[in-house]
Amino acid sequence: MPSRLTPLATPLLILTTALLAGCASQALKPGKTPDGARANVAILETTDVHSNVLSYDYYKLKSDDSLGYERTATLIRRARAEFPNTFLFDSGDTIQGSVLADYQALVKPVACDQELAIYRAMDAIGYDGGTAGNHEFNYGLGFLSQVTGTPMNVDGGHDNRCAGPHYPLVLANVSSARDGKPIFKPWTIVTKTIEAYTADGSKIEVPLKVGIIGFTPPPIMDWDKQNLAGKVTVSGVVEAAKKYLPELQTQHPDLVVAILHGGLNTAPYTPQMENAGWYLAGVPGIDALLLGHSHTEFPGPHYAGMKDVDAHLGFVRNVPAVMGGFFGKDLGVIQLVLNRQNGRWVVDLDNTHSEVRPICPRSADKSAKKAACVPADPAIAPIVQQAHEAAIAYVNTPIGSSTLRMSSYFADEGNMTALAPVNAAQADYVRTELPRSHPELAGVPVLSAAAAFRTGFGGPDDYTDVAPGPLTLRSAADLYFYPNTLAAVKTDGAGVKAWLEKSAGRFNRIDPTKTGEQPLISSHYVGYNFDQIQGGIHYVIDVSKPIGQRITKLTFKGKPVAPANPFIIVTNNYRASGGGHFPGLDGSNIVLAAPDGTREILAKWLERKKQIGTKDLEATSWTFAPLKTRGPVVFSGAGNKLDVARDARLDNIRQLKDNGDGTAVYAIDLSH
Repeated sequence: MPSRLTPLATPLLILTTALLAGCASQALKPGKTPDGARANVAILETTDVHSNVLSYDYYKLKSDDSLGYERTATLIRRARAEFPNTFLFDSGDTIQGSVLADYQALVKPVACDQELAIYRAMDAIGYDGGTAGNHEFNYGLGFLSQVTGTPMNVDGGHDNRCAGPHYPLVLANVSSARDGKPIFKPWTIVTKTIEAYTADGSKIEVPLKVGIIGFTPPPIMDWDKQNLAGKVTVSGVVEAAKKYLPELQTQHPDLVVAILHGGLNTAPYTPQMENAGWYLAGVPGIDALLLGHSHTEFPGPHYAGMKDVDAHLGFVRNVPAVMGGFFGKDLGVIQLVLNRQNGRWVVDLDNTHSEVRPICPRSADKSAKKAACVPADPAIAPIVQQAHEAAIAYVNTPIGSSTLRMSSYFADEGNMTALAPVNAAQADYVRTELPRSHPELAGVPVLSAAAAFRTGFGGPDDYTDVAPGPLTLRSAADLYFYPNTLAAVKTDGAGVKAWLEKSAGRFNRIDPTKTGEQPLISSHYVGYNFDQIQGGIHYVIDVSKPIGQRITKLTFKGKPVAPANPFIIVTNNYRASGGGHFPGLDGSNIVLAAPDGTREILAKWLERKKQIGTKDLEATSWTFAPLKTRGPVVFSGAGNKLDVARDARLDNIRQLKDNGDGTAVYAIDLSH
């Protein structure tokens, strides 16, 4: 890998050189750019905005300046002022993920002539292209076809050219099952006039042709099976790149930018790989790589030490790359330096680098005073104000009341108050609906699995927390974050145990003989895959044992669960179809695929109950195996929440350190 330094030819230096030379700008015809010319081009990226248009938390009904596209827009305008030549692309997961998104998709769907709020905001800033992420498919192909303004020849597709974003969407690896053609254009060319400088410092204006090609994670066929099965086919990222890049190259682009809704994984490649960016970077012909899906930043420390990856300057297998965070928290920037050689532009790798620019400055010093976040772009809020206010009115619809606090602050440590209502509502639904289609299963015990979706990944406010008192639709949306539909699978005792063993991967293995601190929670296992099962079942998790051997006791109504005991487990369509790679779950054992969304099922259950209290919810179904450790077992969470732990009878938790940023370090005594 060649050496790389901080860019030497900054736009300011080049501009100064040109001014000193006293050269007037010259416009050159295509193909006339002289060898020796030099240009700086910034590739800007947003990804995983998830329809967080405004800096607003719909669950807490208050502003949240730590997120929001309206602040990313400020960074975009600043970058455009800084760099004379910019291209702006979006890497997907754009139209889903907030109350506003659900309102415009499910509650009061936008009409054909109405543009989605997130696209209106993005059009106000101006984009050059984008791709579709996996969550673009959550609302079905008909909705996706409509709101992207893309007629699709698929079952349920939209034939009309409705209002969509004012920029091209490209997607190379999803095709119609009817005709085998991609449902979006697999690639396109974006041409802009850029400023460049000749070898003698003269400023010139020349066209730059940028080819873009897009990819989404192949597991969408599992995650959104009910929306996609029989309607589209999906190919691997590398296979699609090798198929369509030659077509793109026939148009003689100056640069090729691959827009992948996926991250980096160096495990052996398969066409079903979820995060195939490392392998895509190895396909010849790609000059820059835009990443997403992983809800993290690249370059960044998360990827330090990965093979053939420069996690400081932002290279993946010698290809400049960037991943701009999530929820509008960051802007990704690749600063390319181009040299004109032998009649073509060549990326100067030694003077190219990537960075992620946050809307709120990050400091490694937790004690430092928090710096102000960038202001919101004033042009964005008025564009979406009407939809924003309608979404707020919707989530404030009353549906009942509660006498207890339902929180996920300590969901990983055994507080199931936020999960118990979900499990109860799911189980009630299946006990009513399943016998109608499968009377032979009427006597099979029904269990329910739910995971805490909000466990602090997005910061100290990223937790479910429903206070005692009136319940609204906002409460249901807080308790169930995603627009999943409900599904039930038939399994047995062995399957239940395997399911729980997989979930227990949420925890690190704890060595009781170590004297230093040991983190309880694995940084490699996401919270939304920590399923906790209820329905008369009880189990014990021994974190001193290796993964796969941690469920030491498993009982149903007080009796040991035998491997052959039959069970129905209620979950969501994502999990039942293989999401999270749980053993035995691939869609083949689904016995009920509900047309209803889990959030809606939960809201109706709460409404029927009118008031819920402890008597309506099953107690926590699991405990840690007693383990006396020589050193503290620690975990991070929102700060100063010990009252929540005490209310949940988690008396073995104490706060060790307030980090000063809304988070804290806690210790848990596993000996009791």
